[in-house]
Amino acid sequence: MMQHFRAAAVLLGLFTLLVGVGYPLAMTGFGQVVFPHQANGSLITREGQVVGSGLIGQAFSRPDYFWGRPSAAGKGYDGRSSSGSNLGPSSRALAERIQADAARYGGDPSQIPSDLLTASGSGLDPDISPAAARFQVPRVAAARHLDEAKVALLVERAIVAPPLGVLGDARVNVLELNLALDTLAPASSTATPVD
Repeated sequence: MMQHFRAAAVLLGLFTLLVGVGYPLAMTGFGQVVFPHQANGSLITREGQVVGSGLIGQAFSRPDYFWGRPSAAGKGYDGRSSSGSNLGPSSRALAERIQADAARYGGDPSQIPSDLLTASGSGLDPDISPAAARFQVPRVAAARHLDEAKVALLVERAIVAPPLGVLGDARVNVLELNLALDTLAPASSTATPVD
C-alpha cells in the first residue's frame, strides 16, 4: 500500500513541476520572444509614458475626443469588475441609459451606431466600429476647431481590417485614434487623452 502512495506522491510532484511550473514558464518565455508586445499587455506609450493598453478601453468624456462604447464594468472600464450589464431588451434601466447616451450624442437613437449605445460583454472593449468613429467626426472637429475632412482622414487611417479579411469586423481603437488626434492638434487643456 505504501508503494502506491509513494508512486502517487512522486507523480503528483513530477506533474506539479511539469505542468504547474515548467509549462507556464515555457509559454511565458515563448510569448516574450515571439510576441513581446502582446505578452506584455499591448501597452501604448506616449513620450515614454504608458497611457493605456490596446486591449482595454478607457473612458473619454470630453467633446474634443472620440468616445468609446459604454462600459458596464464597475464604474466604467474597471478591469477588476469586467462584465456586461445583464440588462435585457425589455429592461427599463437599459432603455433609460440608451436614451441618456443618445441625448449625449444629440440625436435619435435610431440614427446613432449601435456600438455607441450598447456595452460590450466584457465592458472593456477598446474598439468602436468605423461607422461609430465617422459619426463622431463633426463633434470632435468642431471642438478642436479643425476641418472635418482632416479628422475624417485620421479616422480612415485608424481603421483596422479584420484578420485575414474575414475574421470579425473592421474596427477603430479609440485610444490610438485619440493619440493620433492629439498629434494632429493637441487638446487645449491636457497633455494626455485621459480625462
